[in-house]
Amino acid sequence: MNTITYNFITKETAQDLRLPNEPFNIFGRMVVNRIEDEWSYTTELFDETTTMTFPEEAYDVDQINRDGFAIGAYDGEICVGLAVYQNEWAKYMYLHDLKVNKDYRKHGIAGELITRGLEEAKKRGYAGVFTIGQDNNLAACKFYLKQGFVIGGLNTHGYNRTPQEGKADIYFYLE
Repeated sequence: MNTITYNFITKETAQDLRLPNEPFNIFGRMVVNRIEDEWSYTTELFDETTTMTFPEEAYDVDQINRDGFAIGAYDGEICVGLAVYQNEWAKYMYLHDLKVNKDYRKHGIAGELITRGLEEAKKRGYAGVFTIGQDNNLAACKFYLKQGFVIGGLNTHGYNRTPQEGKADIYFYLE
């Protein structure tokens, strides 16, 4: 692995928005509680580990750059990580997508994509960034907390009447 570089996605590098989603393990759930204005959580491990892969996105570089920005992580000329940020009406920019090629995970790339995205969001007048993690994606939820995010919300109804019924979205915020 060469030194990783980070660049905003432009029309010239728009093909890098097609970085494929790869499988990840589902091995537990984060259970979130709010008592007296304080968020807390516990974790619950599943008896069996399964894998999940998010559907592929059809990103349009013009739309992304109109609505926010994207940053790619590069090993030489090859895009190995991607973060997509979207403008929001509130004071937190939305981290819509974060992914790193499985061969490059656990090398700090995702954390650096967040750091650089937070810096750019603040340049644009935001107080910070927020993202959403599915409660059953325990690895992602713990990763966001490790990066300094705090729990700021819980949506227990978003998956009702869908094939993913029973899941919840946890909102994470970083300043």
